Amino acid sequence: MVKQPVTVNGVVRWRDVGLTEDARRDQKERKMVVLRHEIGDVLRDVRQRQGRTLREVSHNARVSLGYLSEVERGQKEASSELLSSICGALDVPLSLMLREVSDRVAIAEGVDIPDTVPSELASQFGSVMNGQWPEGLANGLASSR
Repeated sequence: MVKQPVTVNGVVRWRDVGLTEDARRDQKERKMVVLRHEIGDVLRDVRQRQGRTLREVSHNARVSLGYLSEVERGQKEASSELLSSICGALDVPLSLMLREVSDRVAIAEGVDIPDTVPSELASQFGSVMNGQWPEGLANGLASSR
């Protein structure tokens, strides 16, 4: 996609050039992502995969059952402390839950998520897989012991 300046009544604006009509329509029709909905969906999916009830998780997280239900339905914005408590009750790291949310948001936005390790990273750490540590890593591990 390329941007070109367009002057209208003496005001310069930038316009996308090179997009097909379908691509322009897709950009306009893309639905807005509501973060609390995605967070709630992920929390509910995790809880249900574990076969646990709302009551059990709310008790372990020390959150009211009604409030947890509203968080799962995307009706309430949960604080970071509350999310940490819920994730603790589900035995799931907060970072892992947020990564799943991030992946869902990226998909909704039409962003490609690479499913492979970038070649630069693979070449840098490939020797680790063969039993040979890169010098910086080997020194860091030796000093941490």
